[in-house]
Parts: sequence; C-alpha cells; structure tokens
Amino acid sequence: MSGFLTYCLQRFTPVLLLLAGVNAVNGQSQRFVHVAAGDYSLGRKGYINNPLRTVHTNGFDIAATELTNADFEKFVQATGYVTDAERRKNALVFIPGLREFRWLEDSTAFWRYPNGITRGGIADKMDHPVTTISYRDAIAYCDWAGVRLPTLDEWEIASRAGAPTTYFWGNEMTPLSSYANVWKGRDHLQADSTDGYMYTSPVASFKPNPWGMYDVYGNVFEYCEGRLPTDKAGSRVVHARGGSWWCSKNACSFFNSVDIGSVKRGASFSNLGFRVVKK
Repeated sequence: MSGFLTYCLQRFTPVLLLLAGVNAVNGQSQRFVHVAAGDYSLGRKGYINNPLRTVHTNGFDIAATELTNADFEKFVQATGYVTDAERRKNALVFIPGLREFRWLEDSTAFWRYPNGITRGGIADKMDHPVTTISYRDAIAYCDWAGVRLPTLDEWEIASRAGAPTTYFWGNEMTPLSSYANVWKGRDHLQADSTDGYMYTSPVASFKPNPWGMYDVYGNVFEYCEGRLPTDKAGSRVVHARGGSWWCSKNACSFFNSVDIGSVKRGASFSNLGFRVVKK
C-alpha cells in the first residue's frame, strides 16, 4: 500500500501552475510549473545512459512551455547578441525529400529564419519555440534572464509527471498525436503536415501532461544540463530531450521520457530549442 500511495502522491498531487510567474530579471514573461520536493523513479531497466533509479529533488520551477521566438527576441534587442549560426553560418536545416537523418547546411539560417531565408521567417511565428540556436546561445539567454537550463533528471521528472512509464500516459504510443507535434509520415521524402504543422507549432498547441507541461514530447528537442555514462572525457557533446517535429516512429522516436539525445556543443539545428528553470 505504501508504494501505491507514493505513486498516487507523485502522480496526482496538485502542481502549481504560476500563471503570473513573471521573471524578476529583464521582465521575461514565463509560466512556471512547480515540481515538489521528493523522490522520483527515473530511467529504464537495462538502459546504459538512463538506468532505472530513484533520484531526490529539493523541488524546482520549470517553464510550462518552450522558450518562444518572442522572448528570445527581447534578449537580442536588449543585448545585441549574435548567435553562433549567424557568426559561423553553419546551421543545419531540413526540407522534405531528404533521406533519414540527412540535414542541409544553410549559411542563411539562424533563429529569425530557422530553415533559411528562402523558406521564410518568424514574423508570424513569434509564439513558436525559438530554434536554430546552439547550446552557447541558450546559456547566454539564461545568463541574461536570470534562469537556467533543466538538468537531465529535472527534465525527466517534469515530463513524467509522476508516471513510471515510457510516456506520461503509459507505455503505448497511441495517444501521442493529442500531446505532440511530431512527423507522422513513413519517411521524410514527402512533406507531412498531418497535424497542421510541418515544422514547429505554437507552444501549447497540444494537450499538456498532468502537471501542466506543454510539448514535453515533440515540437523541439530541449537542451539540458548533465553528462551521460558513455560521454568521453573532454567531449564537447551536450544533450537534449523530448524529440521534435522531425521525429517519427521510424526515425529518432525520442518523443518520450526515457531517451536522451546528443549534439555537438556548437551545432544549431532547426528542431532544437529549450525551456528554462528558475534559479
């Protein structure tokens, strides 16, 4: 009975969604979900990089949505910050017709034109998650806004919403379309806008998890802090979680609470963004 009670408390104890949670630093408007202190079950049996274990947290406040273009623009306007993609001209973008896991390097792509200038900008997508930014860019934003990235464990605790399963609703993928913007095509040779979006969708367009977290699966991969057991010493790899609009059940099906993605520290992809945690 005690184990069942612990599960129920983690799964269904009300988690405060701070609707008026405005950051004190630089006036950034973000809604935050408070995750209560406690012990949480993470990982999966047999996973080297995410083994089954229990972790303790003292509690934290995590953004209910991924950071938007609108909020990133405030940062750029206030600081004049220039992203890695703008400086290095090395952003990686996607167009339908590419084979699995193939991306194009586009020297014109950066956060204002996440898939390159010829494919349109974000003028009518300010409520979409910011993308085509590097880990360094995400950290620069966090330093300015007085927030930080979630750790790998914090992200997983929040995404699971107390559930011990692969997805916060269970182990079957079937309900995914109600909660996530992902690629539903058999491959990436043909465009897929089945859910109304080929690339990113406005944040909170899909149903939240039980704790009020939106887009924990799909839309964009989210940078996290932390190292994995298989990371080599001195490696410049960073990690991201949750999958993205590009991910499908046949390719990179990381839209779950178990898998952890890796990317080079200086890379800027059009399916990679972040959400923040209060310091």
